[in-house]
Amino acid sequence: MLSQLAGAATAATEHEAPAELFMPFWMFGVSIFAILLILMLITASFTNLGNRHEAVEEPVDPNKQHTNKHDHGQAKAASHH
Repeated sequence: MLSQLAGAATAATEHEAPAELFMPFWMFGVSIFAILLILMLITASFTNLGNRHEAVEEPVDPNKQHTNKHDHGQAKAASHH
């Protein structure tokens, strides 16, 4: 049945001519490359934003979930001061 369906689909599409493209086929790749290159340059222009201000040390929050799920006693040491 699948081969009959495939045969019917190819028979139905044989008489149609392919649609004309509004630009040469290779220009699609060039356009996509240019758009991605522009987006990369925009992204790269924001790489120095972290250097605008001096780094501020983050206070220890015992309720914050860290990736290792432990504060290694920092919250207790901070509360004793």
